[in-house]
Amino acid sequence: MWASVRASPRIAEGTVAKSCVGVCAKPDDPRASEAVRTLAKGLTERGIAILFDEAAAAAAGAPAETRTRLAARVDLLVVLGGDGTLLSVARSLGDTDVALLGVNLGTLGFLAEIAPEDQVDATERALRGEMPVEERTRLRVDVERREQGVGKHVALNEVVIGSARSRLVELEARADGRLVTTYRADGAIVSTPTGSTAYSLSAAGPILLPSVRALLLNPICPHDLSQRPVVLPDTMALELRARGGEGARLTVDGQEGQELAPGDSVRVRRADRPLRLVVSPEHDRFEILRSKLGWGSG
Repeated sequence: MWASVRASPRIAEGTVAKSCVGVCAKPDDPRASEAVRTLAKGLTERGIAILFDEAAAAAAGAPAETRTRLAARVDLLVVLGGDGTLLSVARSLGDTDVALLGVNLGTLGFLAEIAPEDQVDATERALRGEMPVEERTRLRVDVERREQGVGKHVALNEVVIGSARSRLVELEARADGRLVTTYRADGAIVSTPTGSTAYSLSAAGPILLPSVRALLLNPICPHDLSQRPVVLPDTMALELRARGGEGARLTVDGQEGQELAPGDSVRVRRADRPLRLVVSPEHDRFEILRSKLGWGSG
């Protein structure tokens, strides 16, 4: 097995008694709305209580909860959409340890592995403790300006610092306070193993299996071609500082971020709590890579 797998402390092995499922859905997506109604009907028939986020509640015609409150109240979160929807939900969990089960309504499905037709059975199996749960590293991101905090973020895939104006940026990179290098590049990526198959892969980074306890530091189109991706222990605290120029932009999981001023410091370290992701026992990681990346099909 390629990751730390254990049953959720909220999920009692062999029983679904007193269980409650939270459902999160991709907003304004007809496929997600239909999947919500199908899942709600199937779980209700099996006596499983359901709560909904705003998008799922609109499809089900039910009251809505915020995703953060939902995560604190349920035994399992089912996410209906694609990997982007799951990334968004993963950042809203706060300090809860609730496990996520992703139903793939998108294209790639690296994170959301469950097929829509299997969603009801997979949910009940997860509640019974019969589905493996992988722990995925998340990143804590703190932005400082003149030693004052100006931003906090959580990432599951990656943290990207890039040019805000399509020009080279100059970034000083440190690991545990020690200078790694200074990049003159389109930007730099700090990626988790989960994110190694996302933007970092497009920037010629290596693929890491989710069980690898590491972070990737990967320059984007560096001016100095000898600067290559570096794999670091995930116990290290990384700092990227924008030097000179017109500033840069921080982007987290490709979905949120903020503008950076020259001299701003972006500090990245492993978050205290990993994401707990329910995965399909019918697939292994190499099978997923072969399928999603088309290995051996040429």
